[in-house]
Amino acid sequence: MDLIDYLIIGHVCRDRTPFGPMFGGTAAYAGRTALAHGWRVGVLTSTGPDWDPRLALDGAMVMNLPAEQTTEFENLYTPQGRQQRLHGVAERLRPAAVPLEWRRPRVVHLAPVAGEVDPSLLFLFEGALRGITPQGWMRAWDPEGHVYPRPWAEAEQFLPHADAVVFSEEDIQGDWGLARRWARRTSILVVTQAARGATLFRDGIPHPIPAYPAEEVDPTGAGDVFAAAFFIRLWETRDPLAAAHYAARVAALSVTRPGLEGTPRPAEIEAIRRELR
Repeated sequence: MDLIDYLIIGHVCRDRTPFGPMFGGTAAYAGRTALAHGWRVGVLTSTGPDWDPRLALDGAMVMNLPAEQTTEFENLYTPQGRQQRLHGVAERLRPAAVPLEWRRPRVVHLAPVAGEVDPSLLFLFEGALRGITPQGWMRAWDPEGHVYPRPWAEAEQFLPHADAVVFSEEDIQGDWGLARRWARRTSILVVTQAARGATLFRDGIPHPIPAYPAEEVDPTGAGDVFAAAFFIRLWETRDPLAAAHYAARVAALSVTRPGLEGTPRPAEIEAIRRELR
């Protein structure tokens, strides 16, 4: 098995949409974003036999643990925000499933969407930039699958060991007191705020990151695109502010096309690099 630069651990999902099933999940959006940067990408995921994540991640190396069912979400966007229903969850992802050749990437991205990623994976990757998008540890669901927010019970334990953390204002239900408390527990934390940009906390100090103007077609996956672009640029520059501005520019592009089509293309990444140089 080949060496990789960017390792993503999380479920590639099936999203129910009015237009039929579509690929979703942070692993799909972030993986495609890392591929557009020319990085060698590995994805550790799990799906049922009826859903092949390789179709969404052409060019990536995929370790897919077989499951009885695929993690499946139904998203409804309303004026009050996104409402979700979960129709199934694939297998849990644990340290033993990571191939030895994949344990020294440049960046490891823990990307749970339904609590499926074992947090102890954070300690497996010596020398890597350890990025977390914890939204899947901040969700629960009732017997009918209706998704609702829950506290991330292990945050205080694991945040000090992460190099960078990205989540949305929606994930914390607008609780900026919680964001500030978590920001004091980890060196770099970003709260994305959709069309209002983002707030970067560096050593607990907030820095506003303005949004780039864009004609929004579909906001799905924009936060995942932001996170992958941010982790990559942070690894390249070691400059959180520069990385956040860069990620905001890439994320603005992502909302102009629907679904996975919104993930950047290599030529677009090159153009954005030239624009911000």
